Order: sequence, then structure tokens, then C-alpha cells
Amino acid sequence: MFVEKVSVRCFKRVSGTGTGFRGFGMPFGRSFTMSMSKGTSKSERSHSENQARIWPGQPNPPGAHWDGEGVHFSMFSRHAEHVELVLFEDAQADAPSETLALPERTGPMWHGYVPGLAPGQCYGYRVHGPYDPEHGHRFNPNKVLFDPYAKAIGRPLSWHDSLFGYAIGAHEEDLSFSDIDSAPYAPLGAVVDERFDWGDDHPPDIPWEDTILYETHVKGISKRHPDVPPELRGTYAGLASEPVLDHLRSLGVTAIELQPVHAHVHDRRLFEAGLGQYWGYNTLGWFAPEPGYAATGLAGAVHEFKQMVRALHAAGFEVILDVVYNHSGEGNRLGPTLSMRGLDNLSYYKNNPGQPRFLADYTGTGNTLDVGCPQVLRLIVDSLRYWVQDMHVDGFRFDLATTLARQHYDVDMASTFFTLVEQDPVLSRVKLIAEAWDVGPGGYRVGDFPWLWSEWNGRFRDVVRQFWRGDGGLQGVFATRYAGSNDLYRAPERRLSASVNFVTAHDGFTLEDLVSYDHKHNDANGEDNHDGHEPNYSDNCGEEGPTDRPEVLNMRERRKRSMMTTLLLSQGVPMLLGGDELSNTQEGNNNPYCQDNELTWYDWELDDRKRAFLAFTKKMVALRKAHPSFRRRFFLRGETDAEGARDVFWQHSDGREMDHGDWANHELRSFGVLLCGGGLHGLDAEGRKREDDTMLVLFNAGEHDVSFVLPAPETLLCTGTEAAQGSWEFVSGMDMPATAGDPPVSGEGSLQEGDRIADGRITVEAFSTAVLRVPR
Repeated sequence: MFVEKVSVRCFKRVSGTGTGFRGFGMPFGRSFTMSMSKGTSKSERSHSENQARIWPGQPNPPGAHWDGEGVHFSMFSRHAEHVELVLFEDAQADAPSETLALPERTGPMWHGYVPGLAPGQCYGYRVHGPYDPEHGHRFNPNKVLFDPYAKAIGRPLSWHDSLFGYAIGAHEEDLSFSDIDSAPYAPLGAVVDERFDWGDDHPPDIPWEDTILYETHVKGISKRHPDVPPELRGTYAGLASEPVLDHLRSLGVTAIELQPVHAHVHDRRLFEAGLGQYWGYNTLGWFAPEPGYAATGLAGAVHEFKQMVRALHAAGFEVILDVVYNHSGEGNRLGPTLSMRGLDNLSYYKNNPGQPRFLADYTGTGNTLDVGCPQVLRLIVDSLRYWVQDMHVDGFRFDLATTLARQHYDVDMASTFFTLVEQDPVLSRVKLIAEAWDVGPGGYRVGDFPWLWSEWNGRFRDVVRQFWRGDGGLQGVFATRYAGSNDLYRAPERRLSASVNFVTAHDGFTLEDLVSYDHKHNDANGEDNHDGHEPNYSDNCGEEGPTDRPEVLNMRERRKRSMMTTLLLSQGVPMLLGGDELSNTQEGNNNPYCQDNELTWYDWELDDRKRAFLAFTKKMVALRKAHPSFRRRFFLRGETDAEGARDVFWQHSDGREMDHGDWANHELRSFGVLLCGGGLHGLDAEGRKREDDTMLVLFNAGEHDVSFVLPAPETLLCTGTEAAQGSWEFVSGMDMPATAGDPPVSGEGSLQEGDRIADGRITVEAFSTAVLRVPR
């Protein structure tokens, strides 16, 4: 992918000529230095000089917007008494080159227009008002504040005590007041030129039923890729490079779900420990792409991000962003004053009822954004629309989305945020995925989101892990999760696309670690292994961590394949954790949020075992894409319709239909699901009846091989299927690699794709699956 090089300096003011037109190209303008008399400080400028330098402007839109001749600034603060715009000559400046009072306030919006400013201008705010933490006010004009609407980072923060609104070490803690100027260390926003040549870019618009999500990290996927040019590794450009695109295309996924790309804060504790906020769930700027992922540096991040999206679209992939609108990176009351805390703490954050000094924490991060505040809601919706309309992304995964339903303090799925999204002509057309929980009371809301939304189905994850670990009594709930969880997502309002099925995600073990570790090993995070989710429902298959024992490796590969088969052939929308197809390990760390190193970067050096699993994963993806039976739009009914078609048949290993006693049998760990190709409900995109082969998936989560009797023709009940007992074709088993010392392969392992099952029986080995079909 070609990356245009962009200067990283802050642009100076330009002459008073401009087009006023947002077309295509890069920022332009000649630079000059504003003349000021020596010995005259910025604070000594006369009132008339200030008025001449800055015009009133308008309250809308918020943020900093260049019109070709100058920049319009507008920011929200309901409780402020006075607001100053501070301009910096460049990112290295320790002090502002100019301080301008915003001349007007309209409602809660403070605004002004500065002629002559150009894209690249670095800026921040100083906000005056009461410093009264006991009543929720934390204004401190000694702190330069970041604009949450800034569309680029002009300068990242440098940790220093001056970034805190209170005096570090004071006995009164946050009740004290810091008079140290944070200007040399504070993060700054930058004005951007939004022009970009999108060419013929258009959203892929992949239907939900055809979607296969791939969760990945911008840096992690390419940082160690040997075929990506070194200067592009770990960047937006690296993700969009041909070696990475080739891998994604060959894998067959359709949508790339990126962990947070909004500009974020690295916690001071992590920074001082030599770690960092690798995952990025610590947002500073909701409009600015994270500059640390830009090969072109600070000034090139916006342009490079757009190039990445354009390249992914051209390759046929949708781009989904993991977004964090539930909290900010400022932490609890003892955190730094970087942006919202100093702009208007009482408006931006939920405070404890009756104790406004303390912040409500429904997120586990120390603060919670107040979606009951209209301007906070507007910030969120404006941000979402910006990323769709200006950055061309195709959807969002909302971190701790339940928090967005806390318009007051309790969860309300009819809250204003969801109403705004549903009626919005832009947002209602993109993919919306909820992490359907938070850490507050009543926060676990899987199945409760409105009809437009899909949800991470954490119950699918847990049950699939437990079932393939060998836990008993789970066949009923496993079947429900496999079939799309209609107990959670009820028709007719919800469809199968409501359930985003996953076995692993960034938060938790990788698939390789899920079968290699009984316990989490998070010591490297510096929290004495107290962090990270439990229980993990994992099983090391006989030895903790790395091993060269063939029988342990064999069992691990079987369970990995069985879970991957379950995921990719289940009803709903499957999501793969990027790197699982490569058998990546994080050495048992199930919470590597702070590990920006080889622990989390994908390892592209594959041995025979890893190559075999990659091939198997590709095969399962292709199988899903080839058969509509695995990607239905409507829930299975289990009933015979007017045409004599029955969509699903749950099969006991002896060939009969599962009955109540079988579902209740705590010892039963093997059964099958027959999906009738003539029983697909609904029409395709061109109005034709949807049909498929009849598919049979056999599951054996027991410790012993199981011989399955294949269903006889009279039990198929599939319209249009001419089936005989010998007409079943083998599609897929475990495809295990041939490794010296492996136990002998039996049963389905000796079959090849397309082989017919002559005797009406097939043996499925322990902790394995098999897939068969009757062609239509």
C-alpha cells in the first residue's frame, strides 16, 4: 500500500486567502510568525487587540474546523466562567505562542473564529471556573486541556505531576489545588484538512448472514510479519499492506473488527513500569485516530487511516471499529486533568448521588461518561457519524455498551441513546455490535438490546468452552447456543444476526492457550496475577503450558478444531480472534492489555502443526460460506412446514431423534445436528427460495470414540432430498497433521472429502467433530 509522506510539524497561520471548499488534496499555505513586541507577554495584550485577533464565530459545530481562511473553534462547558484558546507554535513548544479568550457564549457553547490559522495548528483550552471538588467542580486554568472533538493529535502527553489538577502528595489529595502550568506536557489537538481522494470507494455492504468477523489489533497483526516492509510494521499502512491483505483474503473472513483506534492515554502506572495501554480502551480523543499507529507520524495519522480503509474496502473487507464511549482515560477523582475533567467535570461524568466529589464507576476504570447530559450524547453521536461519513467505516462494536443505557443510573434499553441511533439515517444503516454488559448493578444484558443491534454472546463462549472441556449435562444448552440462542434473541423482532458467536476474544485466553493452560499467568502485568477474567473454562489437556508430549498435543489440536468447527458452523454471526488461526499463544496471559511486545504481536513463523491448523480454519470458513444451511437468516423451528420440510433434526448416536431423556442425560456427550437444505426459511437477495445440501454435524465431547448411525431416509424429512442410507458424503473431520508419535488415527480420520459412507455408520473420535452432507 502506498503511503503519502506528510510533514509532522504544526502548520503556522496563512494569508487571508482561501477556497472555502473542501475538495481533495493536502493542507496548503505559507507560514509566518506573528509579530509581538519584545517584553510584552500574551496576557498583556489589550482587550481591543484580542477582539481584533479573534471573531465571535458560531456555537456549531463543536470542535476546530478549517474553512480555507481560518479556523472556527467551539467547545462545551455549562459551568465555566471564562474560556481561553491557547495556540502553540509547534509540538515541541513548552508554552503557548498565543492565548485568546473565546469571545462569546451561546447556551453552554463557547466559541470564536481565528482568521489566518491553517491545518496542523496545535491548540488546547484553559477553562476558568470554580474549583470545588466537594460539589463536583474541578476547573483549573493552570491546565491546558485537550478538545474531545479534536480530529488529530498535535502532541501526545508527557507524564508529569503538572497534569493533575490537585497537588500530588498533598494530604488533602484531590481537595488540594495545583498551580503548576501543564502547558509543556499536556496533549494538544491539531486542526486538520479533511480533504481526501476516496476515488470510487464504497462500503462492501455485506449482509449479516454472510458476515464473518475477524477481531484484530492494528499494531499486533503486522508488527512481526516478515513480508511487511519494516517501516510499515505495526501501522495502519501495515494492516493494509499486501502480505496482510493476502492472508485475510485467503482466510475468507469478511469484516475486520479493529480494537480501539481512537487516540488513547497510556496510564501513568503502566508508563512508569515500562508497559503501556496496548489495547487502547482508555480514550482521550473520540475523533482522532491513534497517532502511534501511523507510519507517517502525528500529522499523517488521519490521511493514513483513510488510506487503510480505502485499501480494505478495495479488497472486499468491511471495517468495524471497537469504540469506547462508556468512560474516558482520565480515571477516577485522583486521575489527571487532561480534558473533560477540566472542561466541565460535573457535566461530562456521572457522579455518585449525594457525593459529587466521587465519580460513579460502572466500567471498572474509575469513571463513567454521563449519557444523561445532552452534550455528551451529542459528542457520542457526532463521533459515530464522523467515523462513518468522513472516515468511511462500516460499523462499530461498543465496549461495555450497557453503560450507554444508563441515562440516569439504572439500565434502560429505551434510553435516549438507542432512540437517537435508531432514528439516525446514517447510524441506523451500519453494523452495530454491543458488548452487552458492564460492571454496574444489573449490567449483564445479553439478549436485551434493541432490534437494530447484534450482541457479543458471552453465553455461547462459556458453554462451548465447557462442552469441549468435557463437562457433563450441557448438551441441551450447547444445542441452543449452536442454533442461535433463540432463548435470548426472540423472534420476530430479533434474527440470528443478533448473536455474535465467539469462543475467544482479545479479553481472555487465545484458542491455543485455552487448551494449554488451566490457570491464568498474568504476572508480567504487574498486578500479582490478580487481574484477568475467571473462570476461563480451560483445560491444559495434561500439562500446563508448552509441551512436546505427542498425546497432549494431539488432544489440544482436537479440541481446537472442535471449537473452531462449532464456531464457524453455528447459527448467528461468527467472530474469530485474530491470531487464533496461526495458533498464537500469549503464554497463559488472559489479560495482556498492557503488553505491547512479542507476547501479543502475531507470530507468523509456523511449524507443521500450526500450518495444518491454519489450513483447517480456512476449510471451515469456506464450508460456512459454501452452505446457506450454516448461515440462515431466521431461527430454526424444529417443525415440519406445509411443504413437508423440517429445518432441524437433533440426532442421537444410534440414529434416532433425541428425546427428553437424552437431553437430560448428564453422561451424554455426543450427538448430531442435521440441517435440512430444503427447510431454509426466507428468500435470497433476488427473491428466490433458498436451498442447500442437507448437512450433518456430529459432536463427540467424550473421552471415547463413538460410532454414529447415520439417519435413514424416512427420518430426514427434507423436501427435495433424495437420500438413501449410502448417500451420505464425508465433508470434514479433524484433518490432523501426521506427527511422529501420534496415536493411530481411526474412524473418520481415514476418510477423504467426497467419500461416500457405504455402511451407514461413521466413527467420531474423542473430542472431535465430523461433517457430512447429502447433496441436493
